Amino acid sequence: MKPNKTGVVIFLAFFLFADILHAQTADSTKIKLKNAALGIMKSSGLCAFITIDRNGKPIARTMDPFSPDSNFVVWFGTNPKSRKVKEIKTNPAVCLYYSNPAIPGYVMIQGTAKLVNDPKEKNRRWKIEWKNFYKNRNEDYLLIKVTPKRLEVINYTSGITGDPVTWDVPFITF
Repeated sequence: MKPNKTGVVIFLAFFLFADILHAQTADSTKIKLKNAALGIMKSSGLCAFITIDRNGKPIARTMDPFSPDSNFVVWFGTNPKSRKVKEIKTNPAVCLYYSNPAIPGYVMIQGTAKLVNDPKEKNRRWKIEWKNFYKNRNEDYLLIKVTPKRLEVINYTSGITGDPVTWDVPFITF
């Protein structure tokens, strides 16, 4: 039996519509996850910045990040002589962890850190409250740029929860 053209067109149109609907749903979900993550990240003020030391052990410290940009890149200021700088030079894989008790949930970003010592970028990303930490901004101040690879978010206020059985967390890959 030979398929008629109308049936083939309807069949193909159905699958094309299903793909478009799936893509729109995926985009909608991604936007919802990003907005839920931003709510926690922007309101938390501080975050845990986790590096890997020379023995392969995670090291966490509290940091004062800039708000993420539209691609969820996060910037930090630090002392170029700090332990975290040495660790980033050895292994640029890092993890950021944000939480805010007022918004039940958390955001975790796995990414790659890059050390940036560009004077224009350093001037652009300066917080006046840092002046006591960095006596000589040219020598004592360095930037860390974290480019995300994966973002996980739980935000109960926004209805973003993990799987009730496996506890798998909603995530975005970049």
